[in-house]
Amino acid sequence: MAVLSFQSPTNFSPTSIPGSSRRRFDSTAGIPSSFTGDGPISSMILRFPPNFVRQLSIKARRNCSNIGVAQIVAAKWSNNPSSGLPSAAAAASSVSAAASAPAAAVPPPVVALNGVDEEVVAAEGAREIGLKKDSKPSFLSSDGSLTVHAGERLGRGIVMDPITTPVVNTSAYFFNKTADLLDFKEKRTFSFEYGRYGNPTTIVLEEKISALEGAESTLVMASGMCATTVMLLALVPAGGHIVTTTECYRKTRIFMENFLPKMGITVTVIDPADIAGLEAAVNKYQVSLFFTESPTNPFLRCVDIELVSEICHKRGTLVCIDGTFATPLNQKALAFGADLVVHSLTKYIGGHNDVLGGCICGPLKIVSEIRNLHHVLGGTLNPNAAYLMIRGMKTMHLRVQQQNSTASRMAEILEAHPKVSHVYYPGLASHPEHHIAKRQMTGFGGVISFEIDGDIERTIKFVDSLKIPYIAPSFGGCESIVDQPAIMSYWDLTQEERLKYGMKDNLVRFSFGVEDFEDLKADVLQALEAI
Repeated sequence: MAVLSFQSPTNFSPTSIPGSSRRRFDSTAGIPSSFTGDGPISSMILRFPPNFVRQLSIKARRNCSNIGVAQIVAAKWSNNPSSGLPSAAAAASSVSAAASAPAAAVPPPVVALNGVDEEVVAAEGAREIGLKKDSKPSFLSSDGSLTVHAGERLGRGIVMDPITTPVVNTSAYFFNKTADLLDFKEKRTFSFEYGRYGNPTTIVLEEKISALEGAESTLVMASGMCATTVMLLALVPAGGHIVTTTECYRKTRIFMENFLPKMGITVTVIDPADIAGLEAAVNKYQVSLFFTESPTNPFLRCVDIELVSEICHKRGTLVCIDGTFATPLNQKALAFGADLVVHSLTKYIGGHNDVLGGCICGPLKIVSEIRNLHHVLGGTLNPNAAYLMIRGMKTMHLRVQQQNSTASRMAEILEAHPKVSHVYYPGLASHPEHHIAKRQMTGFGGVISFEIDGDIERTIKFVDSLKIPYIAPSFGGCESIVDQPAIMSYWDLTQEERLKYGMKDNLVRFSFGVEDFEDLKADVLQALEAI
């Protein structure tokens, strides 16, 4: 066993990496107290695996400037106590000599340690811990080839235990030899193969969302619509039947109404509270899936997830809840019996209005079925986007807590205001599913929909009088956002057609951000006074 001697203590320690032969080592295991700082010797002696010390010693001796003065001294050490350790004085002498000698004067050592040539061990272990003996492979001679492969072709350094998740920007992964590829193909080892099939950065995001939702598995994709459409295509067979609710994101409805019929898939649309209609549909048809938002867009209706899951499961029907408005913090649909949960990661989970993404969570078996189709269709989430999602999630509980609080207080203020004719918010007692929301939600979200007492022109004046929120689509971000659904999402339809979907011209959807409550309150009140 080799020994690493430091003249001043550090916190450096090797770490284990899943799927490899690396282990976490106890730096003081098996070392007498006299060598761990408890005895008379002042220097701290750490025991590390031989490959680690040998390679580190090469790096230190070859380029002292990269590590400061070469304070790392590698020594031959056997497990036989009688062989002894270098004395503290000898170690200090070695350090002094290394410090005083010019870097160029220190030749690359070729030393036999425990009967093994150090250069050979270093080369063999280079890929394992991320330190390479030579970044210029002998089989590359031209600058053109070196610009492509130098420092990479024989493997590259692994950054151990960074606080933040590294972004792995690659479209494909390589295998050292065909035997490694065969081991992977025959499932004897785990590896990545192609960017569309998986990425280390996106896997961290998937695991983080699974933990929040209490799901066995999560699949992330390029957008919320991508997650929804791939899920529907994967789980509903040609000629199948879907039940959904009247209120949902318009593009989801368009996909169901215009594209699924081309596959012979039919759809029954019911009111979110129409339990009898759901029972009738699952009894009449072979329903593959009941899909709904809860809360819904934009009227924030809430579905009794436990009840609809019980009804659907009796007939073998899967239940998928789009929980984007709720967030995994305010509602855990899987715990109430739903089979799947869909989120637009673009909204609360990303939380900064700067990245697109979607996900679907649920049992491993079902999510794997969706994942297989996703591998064919594409729609892969970029690892840079995954990193932004991971970073956004770390403050999600703080953001959502603030947004819940602001929206709840503003909903009461708006409901009492004479220039507001109606407020839609599940936290209000006046909401038709308030009793359901109280039972299955721990917070009611940061979005309020309300109707101005007036026509479209008066509503436009209110929106334009606001100073803090942006007029934009989307919701759930740090910045407040406001829009008129009749204009933002349904302007291509006539007024009569918009009314079929309940989209009145005076409807406003307000997504409260993380700004100070008093500032938002003052802004909304002054805009109402302006009309």
